[in-house]
Amino acid sequence: MVFINSNISLDDSEVDISAIRAQGAGGQNVNKVSSAIHLRFDINASSLSDLHKQRLLDSKDSRITKDGVLIIKAQQFRTQEKNKADAFERLQEFITKAIHVNKTRRPTKPSRNARRKRVDQKTQRGRTKALRGKVDY
Repeated sequence: MVFINSNISLDDSEVDISAIRAQGAGGQNVNKVSSAIHLRFDINASSLSDLHKQRLLDSKDSRITKDGVLIIKAQQFRTQEKNKADAFERLQEFITKAIHVNKTRRPTKPSRNARRKRVDQKTQRGRTKALRGKVDY
């Protein structure tokens, strides 16, 4: 089971994991060990609600294919286990961000007393500056 949050969890059968050879520097070891992980998550075939599926598909992420499959490639670490844990963590983070709904912002106004204080401070500051001018006798 892949736990997303307290309400949402995915079955292991919904996530397809395959080990591949990692790219980049690493000498002879990188050529013979399949330590990178390809994680494929089919959004349309998942057990998520339709609202969550739609929010995932609407996100403008380059890792989502035209068929609605999220592909995560994890090759940061040298061991397959750490890369697998990293891929699951990134999947969890992606789903959590996509289903998060921000609270609506309610515009507020300053109170009447706050406006009065602001104007009083401005006039007081103006008086102070006026006293700095030339004195007429």
